[in-house]
Amino acid sequence: MFIWIATSRKTEVYASFYEIVPLGRQSSFDYNPMDTETDTTTMRAGKQLYIHLIKVTPKLGHFPTGTLIGYNLEFTRDHDSQMHDLQSLHYLSPEHQHSIVYGNLKYPAFVIKKDGSQSNILYGSCRKLHGEGQDTLALADRTLEKEYQNINARPDSLFLMGDQIYADDVASPIILAIATISRELIGYNEPLAQLDLRLAQEPHSTALTQINGRQFIIETIAQFSTSHPENHLIELGEYAAMYLLSWNPELWAVLQIQPLLLSFEEAEEQQLIHFTFPPNDHYKKEHEIERKKSRERYLEEQEALITLQESLPRVRRLLANIPTYMIFDDHDITDDWNLSAEWKLTVKNTPLGKHVIANGLCAYWLFQGWGNEPEAFDQEFINNMTTYCKLLSKGQTESHPTYYEQWLETLWNFNSWHYIAPTHPKAVFLDTRTMRDYDTIPKPIKFGHIIKESEGCPQLLNQMGWSLITAKLENSGWEKESPLIVVSATPVYGMGLIESFLHDFVYPFQIIGVKVQTSFDFEAWKYNGKGFTEFLTHTSNWNPSSLIILSGDVHYGSAVKATVTFANGKTLPISQFTSSPFKNMSFTGIWGLIMKIVITSNSYSRKRDDIYRICTPDYTISHTKPKKEGQPYLWRDQLRYQSLEKGSIIETANNLGLISLTPDIIQNQFIKK
Repeated sequence: MFIWIATSRKTEVYASFYEIVPLGRQSSFDYNPMDTETDTTTMRAGKQLYIHLIKVTPKLGHFPTGTLIGYNLEFTRDHDSQMHDLQSLHYLSPEHQHSIVYGNLKYPAFVIKKDGSQSNILYGSCRKLHGEGQDTLALADRTLEKEYQNINARPDSLFLMGDQIYADDVASPIILAIATISRELIGYNEPLAQLDLRLAQEPHSTALTQINGRQFIIETIAQFSTSHPENHLIELGEYAAMYLLSWNPELWAVLQIQPLLLSFEEAEEQQLIHFTFPPNDHYKKEHEIERKKSRERYLEEQEALITLQESLPRVRRLLANIPTYMIFDDHDITDDWNLSAEWKLTVKNTPLGKHVIANGLCAYWLFQGWGNEPEAFDQEFINNMTTYCKLLSKGQTESHPTYYEQWLETLWNFNSWHYIAPTHPKAVFLDTRTMRDYDTIPKPIKFGHIIKESEGCPQLLNQMGWSLITAKLENSGWEKESPLIVVSATPVYGMGLIESFLHDFVYPFQIIGVKVQTSFDFEAWKYNGKGFTEFLTHTSNWNPSSLIILSGDVHYGSAVKATVTFANGKTLPISQFTSSPFKNMSFTGIWGLIMKIVITSNSYSRKRDDIYRICTPDYTISHTKPKKEGQPYLWRDQLRYQSLEKGSIIETANNLGLISLTPDIIQNQFIKK
């Protein structure tokens, strides 16, 4: 059992566990101390940033199942006789606005389900701080608050399946605050000019420190392709600050006190806003148009951030009371991350781009990845991270280039971000970002009378990735012919209508120079028939009794039931559930309205009728008739979209998935405002 916590000071952390026993009287409990050992590994990531991974093991036997387990944390500092715990820090006081306990419980608590009992897993993705709509991750806290005493109904796991932060799309009102927090966390600014001399020259050196000043730097010097580069995170401390602001209400109070959250007019007066068109007579008209748009966006983002701040105490309480497992997607690092072979090679050969990717991965490890499977990170990995961060906090990375290169290459070459979560049933978390395979054979594309060859869409997981995750599954204790969950950030069975429309009618526009790859993210599993087939083949070879796929990414919720039949007669039943976004509604404006109309008009037939597809030996996936025979195939599938609220087959509002599983029943619902 691992507990993760971040502190601003060096401290020893010790955990105490309690078995919580109801006494029969309503909301009355007894707390039996458990005999456990605490082993805390502390990583100093900066001058005022310490990450603690606290391993708690029972001295005898195992942790009890089917009951609430509470915990307290004690903090002691060198040369400080005073000891603090969660109570003295006011986190256990129900009347305190930042309490992390439910009801009349004395401690935050979690439950380990018994084999064969009902598991309730919350899942979803895509939480942008200034995203449109309410923060549905806070609704997860309300769900747990309602059922915290009910062992059967209480959610027992939380799956965060990508885009926990948006490093590439940062709100203008907080980018300067993030930069300030970054310096305070780490202790120094990173020597970016060592990567590219242009960053020490004007106008780039000033633009780095301004709101909306990073577009040219990100697009031209880092060679990224994100659609919102103006405030892209660059330094490790900036990524760390974004995580802390996403999960922790404390920093927001500091920002208000200092104050670091400026109004548009204050920032403009202090010349802290970058304008493409300078405010002079020559560009007067253009500048006024740009200023108006920037101000409108600034005010909209301010409003969205207010709703985010209101949800943060609930989000922190949720994370303190439920085992949480995470995996990255592109926005955790940058939009379009490893989208194509060309993208990956270009960025890898660009010093600033390669450096920013490493910063994003290092922050992901510190704030998300480390606790998923701590044993996956050997001592060499830990040493490389520790050494680099120590040098960074002392401003000495320039004088130790060897350690920098070791840190950089370790993160770029690491191949074990995937893992098996010990849930019931077990869950396989796939890394669909760093273990991709790119087809070298050109694909023909036709647009009107124009015919051209182009790079195809990637396989989201290569053969090495499949081999490594298969070995982990075999060593996890999972038994064949039992249910299995697979977490893929991108849905395996997405909304076919959307995917087909993009692939058949939008993708060919690249012939005339439109950058559709980076504009529309052609990364669905079905866009690469071989990759889709590899997914079906490998998961079938694992031989689960049923396969439950959980996904996010696509900014809608859906449920699909499918049965795959292979050429050898073997079948694989699949249930695909997709939930996103937590906070980032995208089906708005003209594009969203059009897609909603198209989906609604086609939903009736898709609810009523099964869809039949076939994959031929050349990996071409196409629709077919139910009983058509004679055509050679690798597999056939039969699928149907499940009806959701009000008879729709798609949920486009911010939503949170909740799946309940027993050995015989799979139930799914979407929680929303």
